[in-house]
Amino acid sequence: MKRSAWLLIAMLVCSTVCAKQPDALFYLMGSQKSVNSFVAHVDKIGLLVPTWYGVDNQGLVSGGPNLYVLNIAKDHRLPVMPIISMSAGRKGFHDLLHDEIAKQHMIEAMLQQAAEHGYTGFQFDFESISWTDRDAYTLLVKQTAEALHKRGFKLSIAVVPNAPGHAGVGPFSKWMWQYWRGAYDVAVLGKYADLICLMTYDQHTRWTTPGPVDGMPWMQAQLTYALTIVPKDKLSLGIALYGYHWYTGDPVREDGTEASNIKADYIDADESFPLAEQQQANVQWDSVEHESWYYFYRDDMREWVFMPDAHSFRDRYALITQYGLEGFCAWVLGAEDPKVWDELPVAKR
Repeated sequence: MKRSAWLLIAMLVCSTVCAKQPDALFYLMGSQKSVNSFVAHVDKIGLLVPTWYGVDNQGLVSGGPNLYVLNIAKDHRLPVMPIISMSAGRKGFHDLLHDEIAKQHMIEAMLQQAAEHGYTGFQFDFESISWTDRDAYTLLVKQTAEALHKRGFKLSIAVVPNAPGHAGVGPFSKWMWQYWRGAYDVAVLGKYADLICLMTYDQHTRWTTPGPVDGMPWMQAQLTYALTIVPKDKLSLGIALYGYHWYTGDPVREDGTEASNIKADYIDADESFPLAEQQQANVQWDSVEHESWYYFYRDDMREWVFMPDAHSFRDRYALITQYGLEGFCAWVLGAEDPKVWDELPVAKR
């Protein structure tokens, strides 16, 4: 057989065998069930991102690791990249962004904590930011990334998906752009950060009417847009492991006035599956949105539950290979359908 033929065969084999395993990033909260899920499935997690740190408007970083979790991660050679988020609200974050001394305090604390605990770096998870602070946030990312990189650490950023790149038509879309989507200059952030976690979930929330948590058409539209401005090897697809439960709340406010009150709460698999059984609900599969859902009546009023499960996870996991992405970022450990883990390989370290 000619050498060229052997090379072709080797390339074809390597395209399937040597392909990089998608990185499985999982977020960890402080709840016991989140920790339990981590312990049970540590070998299938590629990067652990715990919610351990916050920063205030003066740059004071507070928090620290769960040493039980951290030691298990080290024993399994699992990299840890904690979240740092804002603890002082939108106004507090605005103040931080425009205070060079406060920013330096924050960066120095991040460097100290990363070195002390052996983190691979940090993830910025700053949300509810005014669109007018877009450039100031980009500058903070640049300054932080440069400082971390100089010391051998990485910076990842969680961003709210913002296709089509501007405010939409209705008032809700305008509000979303003002305080959620508009603050992320994703193209520039992708140049400074080592990884962009695209939060392709919360399409429908407590702020909206009932609907899928991360419907497939919406997710693909957001992903397609993001890929026009961020290299695919820096892009991690957000996958929701939790659901929402919509119902009618108390119409009487604390001050005695009355108003419509449609409520929506987070609901995890350990609650949504039993609730469907208790209410004898017919769990349905939406073949367009690729998400399971059901409804039932209580006090003659319909309640809705949208519940990402192993089926919906499998379909979204397939997108990573289809688009050649770096991997996925799943919120949050402890919320998942246990069968999700059957869809994942053991992580390569």
